[in-house]
Amino acid sequence: MRRLAALVVLLVTIAAAAGGIAAFLMWQRIHEPYKGYGLTERFIDIAPSTGTATIGRRLVDAGVVRDMSTFRAALWWSGRSRGLQAGEYRFDRPIAAIEVVDRLARGDVYARRITFPEGLTIREMARLYETRDFGTEASFLEAARDGARIRDLDPAAADLEGYLFPDTYALPRGTPAHRLVGLMIERFRATYNEELRRQARDQGLTTRQVVTLASLVEKETGRGDERTLVAAVYRNRLKLGMALQADPTVVYALLQAGRYDGNIRRPDLAIDSPYNTYRYPGLPPGPIAAPGKASLETSLLPARVSYLYFVSRNDGSHVFATTLAEHNRNVRQFQILYFRR
Repeated sequence: MRRLAALVVLLVTIAAAAGGIAAFLMWQRIHEPYKGYGLTERFIDIAPSTGTATIGRRLVDAGVVRDMSTFRAALWWSGRSRGLQAGEYRFDRPIAAIEVVDRLARGDVYARRITFPEGLTIREMARLYETRDFGTEASFLEAARDGARIRDLDPAAADLEGYLFPDTYALPRGTPAHRLVGLMIERFRATYNEELRRQARDQGLTTRQVVTLASLVEKETGRGDERTLVAAVYRNRLKLGMALQADPTVVYALLQAGRYDGNIRRPDLAIDSPYNTYRYPGLPPGPIAAPGKASLETSLLPARVSYLYFVSRNDGSHVFATTLAEHNRNVRQFQILYFRR
């Protein structure tokens, strides 16, 4: 009887030891980094409602997880077998199965970046959106037509031209255009904050007027040291009732008419469009592009100068003038004689 009892104890001890060893081996296996693919990176796209077994097979087939038993063990160990989330995931290094499960449970999907530079129109943004494979140009244009999303700031907004803030956005794959447009509006609201709105009110300007003026500044110069000067020229002209004569507004009018080929010719300056500031005084009816933060700020805080004119030096900078005679000399030097040379 004693021998039997001792044997039972021995067997239990062996079983416990074996179980402990198995548990240790399992723990070691699911925490061991693994990379079974030869490429630099691997993308796994998990559709909504995909079962855990199918997810496991996708990960194993892609070389992200060693085998199904390792995947099942990691699921069991984590206790998150019912919480794996859909989306696109990127793997670019050896990674432990337990970390793979944790990443899927957190929904740590891969976010692709898209950058909209300052000064783009809605149509240019839409083309970029499609070119970068985020979605169709048509879907972006459709989302950007919803002027109601900004009407609290601009009751006259028929669309979102000027209000889609230029910046870099990180988006999970499959993000619809209307969601991106919403993010861009939120970024605009955060940038055109209460302080800038207060300054606009104090100066008797509407949000639409500020954004429109800022869009002209954005299109005229990319130099930070010139923005306040360009803004001053336009503010001075508006104060005196002079025509703004801004070439970018003519370009915008030509684009709307489907007539812009990359150049402005003298007859184009007479195009009959409310956006043509050579023909119609004051600001154009609305923004002609998306201004960045600096252009919004300088439109409200222009330089204290008397300049009324500027002309390109053909190197990205401009020369400014107060009188027409001075401006004509600058035009002769930097345009007529420059191109003759």
